[in-house]
Amino acid sequence: MTRYAVIGTPIAQSKSPAIHRMFAEQTKQDVQYEAIEVAADNFDSFVLDFFANGGGGLNVTVPHKERAYRIANQLEPLAEQAGAVNTLFQDAEGTLCGDNTDGVGLVRDIQANNGIAIECKNLLVIGAGGAVRGALVSLIEEKPATITLVNRTKEKAVDLKKIFPDLEIVNWGENANFDMIINATSVGLKKDDEFELNYTDLGSNKFFYDVIYNPKETNFLKKAKREGNQIENGKMMFIYQAHQAFTIWHKIMPEIDEETIELLDND
Repeated sequence: MTRYAVIGTPIAQSKSPAIHRMFAEQTKQDVQYEAIEVAADNFDSFVLDFFANGGGGLNVTVPHKERAYRIANQLEPLAEQAGAVNTLFQDAEGTLCGDNTDGVGLVRDIQANNGIAIECKNLLVIGAGGAVRGALVSLIEEKPATITLVNRTKEKAVDLKKIFPDLEIVNWGENANFDMIINATSVGLKKDDEFELNYTDLGSNKFFYDVIYNPKETNFLKKAKREGNQIENGKMMFIYQAHQAFTIWHKIMPEIDEETIELLDND
């Protein structure tokens, strides 16, 4: 039995173990998959020990995706462009490799599941952490008209503009006319978490997306819905990124069936 895990902090809310166990059962893979809380100052030692002791792969969530990028000795193209890693594994020579499946999952959800084209749209992305980095690479590939970034700490957004020069940066609380607003931060993991956004000025008949899937409706989504906007949480994005990570590790592609989707509905 090979050991796998998702690591981050907080981690108790993660459905990664349930999803990966289901994929493993479907494809007859003998795996042990856990959710493990790992503090920032223990990240490097944990990762190195995990693989030294025969670990097969790690999913990496907040706040460690940029640190995972730095520890990987070899980067897949999406991870290299993003400057963030959410999937760690070793190649046949034992080299620690990093990939990023976040952006692929996000774009697939928006366009395939929700039927909303990204091309030529004006996007507002909230956040400047590791989840945003992965999302931006895939969003840019879809050729939106503009991508505007806003973050409470503007300096972090400005740093991202050095990697993605075409980004526009706005101050916190500054609104404009956007077609799509994407929250790519961990705000919303707790029921009382919320942004101080002017939802009325952002308008109605827009598409609001939150990468968080538990709770199903964050305060960000609830307020957007009250203003007459279409909303979606990150449930399918999460399933798609997990599906891609599983395929990277096991070289076999499981099916995403109704049982898999219902697993995340029954929280």
